[in-house]
Amino acid sequence: MTTELSSDAVEGLLDRAREDYEALAARGLSLDLTRGKPAPAQLDLSDDLLSLPGGRYTAADGTDVRNYGGLQGLTELREIFADLLQMPVPQLLAAGNSSLELMHDCLVHALLSVAPGAESRWADQERIAFLCPVPGYDRHFALCERFGIDMIPVPMTDAGPDMDVVERLVAEDASVKGIWCVPKYSNPDGVCYSDGTVARLAAMETAAPDFRIFWDNAYAVHHLTDERVEIADLLGVSAAAGHPDRVFVFGSTSKITAAGAGVAFFGSSAANVQWLLANNAKRSIGPDKVNQLRHVLFLRDAEGVRAHMERQRALLEPKFAGVQRILEAELGGTGLATWTTPKGGYFVSLEVPDGCAKEVVRRAAAAGIVLTPAGATHPYGDDPRDAVIRIAPSYPSLEELEQAILGLTACVRVVGYERGVRQASVGS
Repeated sequence: MTTELSSDAVEGLLDRAREDYEALAARGLSLDLTRGKPAPAQLDLSDDLLSLPGGRYTAADGTDVRNYGGLQGLTELREIFADLLQMPVPQLLAAGNSSLELMHDCLVHALLSVAPGAESRWADQERIAFLCPVPGYDRHFALCERFGIDMIPVPMTDAGPDMDVVERLVAEDASVKGIWCVPKYSNPDGVCYSDGTVARLAAMETAAPDFRIFWDNAYAVHHLTDERVEIADLLGVSAAAGHPDRVFVFGSTSKITAAGAGVAFFGSSAANVQWLLANNAKRSIGPDKVNQLRHVLFLRDAEGVRAHMERQRALLEPKFAGVQRILEAELGGTGLATWTTPKGGYFVSLEVPDGCAKEVVRRAAAAGIVLTPAGATHPYGDDPRDAVIRIAPSYPSLEELEQAILGLTACVRVVGYERGVRQASVGS
C-alpha cells in the first residue's frame, strides 16, 4: 500500500537527497553504463580462442577454411548451436561476427527482392511498418529509421508483447510487415515470452502474406540464475500452424566469446535460408571460416557452450545482485521507482515517475555517470511517459558499478522529490 507524505516530510527527504547528490558530484566520477558490453574479465575467459586454430586449417568435411566458399558456414559449428537456437542444422546459417548485420541484410533484401510468400518487393509498396514492443532494443529501431520503416509501439507484458494489440494490428493492415522480438531475457526488461505468446505469434492471421517475425534470440544461453529459462520453438510451432516462412531467427556468440570477433547465426525455413543465401552470394564469397573453426575448437559442443556461460555467469551474477541490493536499499519503499529482476540477459529496466527519466539521466551525466539516453527504449527515441531508464551492469568493475548505482539512486531521489512525488510505499 502507499501513504501520502506531508510537505515537511518531502522537503526533508529532498534536502537529504540534494546533499547526497552534491557529495556525488564533488567526487569527479567518470562511469559509463550506456551499453551492455562484456567486461574485460569476461573477454579474458576466451583468450585461448585467439591462439586457435593453431596449425589446423581443415574443417570436418575436408574444406580448407583459409579459402573461399562455404557461404552457409561450417557444419560442425552449426551443429553446436542448432539445439541452443532451436534450429535444424540444415536451416541454420553461420555468418560473420554480427547478428545485427544479418538483420540489416534481411531488411535490405526484403526491400530490394521478393521474399518467399511476398507479392512484390517492399520498396515497391507505399508504406512499410514494423511492430515494436516497448520498452525495446534501440538498434532495432535504428534499422527501421535507416530504411524509412514506420514503427508502431506495442506494450510489453510479463509474457511478451500484448498479443491482443499485435493480433489486431497485423490482421487489419497489410503494410505491417514485421515485428521485432527479443524472446528470452528481453532487452531491457528481461521478459521471457510465454508458450501462449509464442503460439499466438505463430498462428495469428496477418493481412500481409510476407509478414516476418524478427526473432532476435540474443540471450539464448545468458542465464543469471540456476533456472535456465526455456522458450517454445517458434519456428516449429509456426510451421505446424501453416506459416513455415514467418520466422527469421538470429543469434550470435558476441556476448559468449570475443564480442568483436564472434560468429552470427540466421535460421529459418528452407525457403527463407535459400533466399538469404542467394542474395548474400551477390555481396560475399563466404564468411570467416577460420574464425568459425576457432570457435568449434574452443567451444567443442553445446555442453561446452553451457559450461563457458556458467563462467560468464559467475562474473555477471554479483553485479546484478549488487544493482538489486542498492536499488532496494536506496529506493525501496519510496514510491519513486520500480525495477526488473531479470533471470538472464544484460540489463535492468528502471522505471521512475512519469516525466522524470530525462532529468534523472541529465543529473547523472552532470555528476559523471553516463547512462543510455532516456527514450532509447522506444521508437524514435520518444518514451511518451519519459519514465524508462536502462541500466547496463556488465562492463564496470563491481566497485565502479556500485558507485554508479548509488549515484543514480541519488539522482532519482532528487528529481522525484523536486517534482513533488509524495507517495511512499509501506509494508513492502
